[in-house]
Amino acid sequence: MAGFEQSLGLSLQQTLSPQMQQSLQVLQAPVLELRNMVEQELQANPVLEEEVPERDEDLSDDGDEWEDDVREVSRLDEEWRDYMSQSGAYDGRSAEAQERREFLFNSIRTPVSLQQHLLDQLALCELDAEEREVADTIVGNLNEAGLLEIAVPEIAGLTNTRPEKVERVLAEVQALDPVGVAARDLRECLLIQLDRMGKRESLERRIVNGHLDDLLKRRFPEVARRLGVGVHDVQEAADFISTLEPRPARQFSSSMDQVIQPDVVVEENELGEFLVSLNNDHVPMLRISNYYKDLLSEPESRGQVRDYIRDKIKGGRFFIKCIQQRQQTILNISREIVRRQEEFLRAGPSALRPMTMNQVAQAVGVHETTVSRATNGKYMLTPQGVFEMKYFFTPGYQTDGGSDISNESVRKAIAEVVDKEDKRRPLSDQAILEILKERGIPIARRTVAKYREQLGILPSHLRKTF
Repeated sequence: MAGFEQSLGLSLQQTLSPQMQQSLQVLQAPVLELRNMVEQELQANPVLEEEVPERDEDLSDDGDEWEDDVREVSRLDEEWRDYMSQSGAYDGRSAEAQERREFLFNSIRTPVSLQQHLLDQLALCELDAEEREVADTIVGNLNEAGLLEIAVPEIAGLTNTRPEKVERVLAEVQALDPVGVAARDLRECLLIQLDRMGKRESLERRIVNGHLDDLLKRRFPEVARRLGVGVHDVQEAADFISTLEPRPARQFSSSMDQVIQPDVVVEENELGEFLVSLNNDHVPMLRISNYYKDLLSEPESRGQVRDYIRDKIKGGRFFIKCIQQRQQTILNISREIVRRQEEFLRAGPSALRPMTMNQVAQAVGVHETTVSRATNGKYMLTPQGVFEMKYFFTPGYQTDGGSDISNESVRKAIAEVVDKEDKRRPLSDQAILEILKERGIPIARRTVAKYREQLGILPSHLRKTF
């Protein structure tokens, strides 16, 4: 008969403190979600209140130990006001600058449904009638997370199409935006995102591809042993994987059916310089209530009351600090993105330069995971339109002239070559390769074929017209 048995053992487990969890949540939250978090915190912490940008009177110093806490909170309030002023919330813009800003915001479109978003992209792809039916079936069978709910053989049966062709059309849909859409499971969803980030040979991809179950159970030592790497390396890879989006269609869910509000605004001034500011229109300024400061200073306040107020002040102070750190981190990262992508801001997607999160992280002085968290789900309003901040991170190639060119620019170059070809004598992948080579873009023929497929461009023998 089976029985119970007790045993003793030691294990190491990394946990996040509640404060660290709150800090990460604030960092990851898009601007509208941050506003909701602030409103919830205002309800949960009575010592917090919204603040208008004006200075408080200085507190007298009577030597009380709790007065030190109050002064510290006041100092933090001052820093927060100064920071918000510097970041552009109350910078006294000129009427002309404010008019430009309002025009940019008014040009933001209300997001459409996931299905319509995908169908709009598929309309630009050259699909025959059978492929279009397969694509429509795939799009129609995506769940709220954006994952495909039916198997390829079932789609083949519904559309009377060969499974191999369904697989090819599925690859077309998976190459669309948002990244990871139409994946058949969590593993494939994460792999698509890693591949689009240029991490095809990375430790993160090896873990997701072969050890996802162990990763989800946080068996880091086991994963490290099997892959022959250090536990610390696995931990860092797991941290990065945790920043990926397991629900690619999250932004299209009914709960997010609202106008996209960018976290960052990029404007060009009269001198041709690009200025970066935060969209603080939806981020209330916070401070510690004067009422609770006065109550804390009263000698007759009982010990329990003072302890309660002290704990709430500490919690409020940390929350304000989290917001301040979030804003400064996003601002620093955004400025670095703009510095590296100035050509894109002037000329559009064709001028997008290769850029990795690691490069930006090193320039800003933070970890790559921080860049991933700070840009996930955030949008940037630019002279070229509204873009998700992760759009700007893309691997690329070096031309023969020594300059860098992004994958997106290569795809656009292929599309331009095909668009200008003689439709009676369409170019083969090898011919496209030779034209790109003449332009100083050295890529392999299989890469041309891959990008051509991602663009929805048919092979040459199917593009021929008479």
